[in-house]
Amino acid sequence: MVRSGALSARSLIETTLRRIERFDGSINAYRVVMGETAMAAAERIDALSERARASLPLAGVAVAIKDDTDVEGQLTAWGSSAHRGICERDSDVVARLRHAGAVIIGKTNVPELTLWPWTASKRWGVTRNPWATERTPGGSSGGSAAAVCTGMAAMALGSDGGGSVRYPAGLTGLVGLKPQRDRVAVGTEHHSGWHGLLVLGPLTRSVRDAALFLDIASGGGTVFREGVIPRPLRLRIAISTNAPPGTRVSLSKTGRNAVDGAAAMLSDLGHDVVEIDLNYGVASLWDSTVRLLIGVHDDAASLPDRTDLERRTRAVARLGALLPSRSLRSALRREVAMAASMNTVFDRADVVLTPLCAEPAPRLEDCPDTGAIRSLRKANTSAWLVPWNAIGQPAIAVPVGIDEHGLPTAVQLAGRAGDEATLLGVAAEIEASRPFPRWTAPSGPPPRR
Repeated sequence: MVRSGALSARSLIETTLRRIERFDGSINAYRVVMGETAMAAAERIDALSERARASLPLAGVAVAIKDDTDVEGQLTAWGSSAHRGICERDSDVVARLRHAGAVIIGKTNVPELTLWPWTASKRWGVTRNPWATERTPGGSSGGSAAAVCTGMAAMALGSDGGGSVRYPAGLTGLVGLKPQRDRVAVGTEHHSGWHGLLVLGPLTRSVRDAALFLDIASGGGTVFREGVIPRPLRLRIAISTNAPPGTRVSLSKTGRNAVDGAAAMLSDLGHDVVEIDLNYGVASLWDSTVRLLIGVHDDAASLPDRTDLERRTRAVARLGALLPSRSLRSALRREVAMAASMNTVFDRADVVLTPLCAEPAPRLEDCPDTGAIRSLRKANTSAWLVPWNAIGQPAIAVPVGIDEHGLPTAVQLAGRAGDEATLLGVAAEIEASRPFPRWTAPSGPPPRR
């Protein structure tokens, strides 16, 4: 509508800012709202010629940025009191979004150093799930998920080092895409990128929006948008519910129902569906944990004053410091064998469908606020997501319904190296067959946090 001139960018951003003012007091999705700069950007878009505006695929679209990625003129707080000062330039992915006409509306909350699958920090408070405010929206991209779910942004950038895009997307009824490693440039602010675990990806309300975002963020033209048109292809879908060795998670009835429902739907759509046990390899959990812990140590070491970090975060960083360098070398070396083991599934299948998580969105009271070991154990709820970070291959969270608690349910689709297009195509088929759940605002004024 903005590209065609049917709607001004200014009016769109004004509407978004009013929505933030209405809802964010009770949700706490944003660490900072960039109202003045967003309005100025919208006015610049409106001042463009009709032809120039029409060339911008995201003209006037409000995009939220997770607060672990640099935005010019803002802090990158990482959910902490500790930071590295005002950013002098946009991260590459933010620059690409702006070049496409996106209006950066604000930076979204994260747990400190993006460590946990819930979004809360001592400095910036607790982010709540809009579907049930006594529950978490997940993490670490929980602020981004809450913003998009409620319409406080049209789409958002997240980062995913072990499910941090897919998990919160699944808990809030969104599409959450973890692209192939190196598809989207990870800025220097991410340091080691948790030694290859971390990628950047979108949280959106539709599959087409996710594909558009990926095309822009990766510089891929219209490659991925072309993949969201459902095609009458008969694919082989492998259903795998076994968890990686050592994770000690048990799939709840809700999670099992989500998987079974998605499998039945895909079968009805004409795909060949078969249940298998995915071979993750015996060391997948240990190797991913080593990369995570040493990566967190790297992030903490980059700060000018680590004493500002929460006690629990410092404890995790110390665990990383205790690991010998040979542990990291061994973990990285074993990635090849882990990828080979997991990829044997693609001899029999085109796509793997797994649970998204072990249980419904946890209540905030069940999300630990102290204790490194206790918190790391709780993070196992998304055990099916982490291995795809370890081998760098694409995966996507896709909503599939509403559970008995009135909360969104979702599954994960994972694919061959570099094959986001097939995942987007299958996700689009699911979306067309069963429209994704939509959050609706509660009646009456929202409570203040």
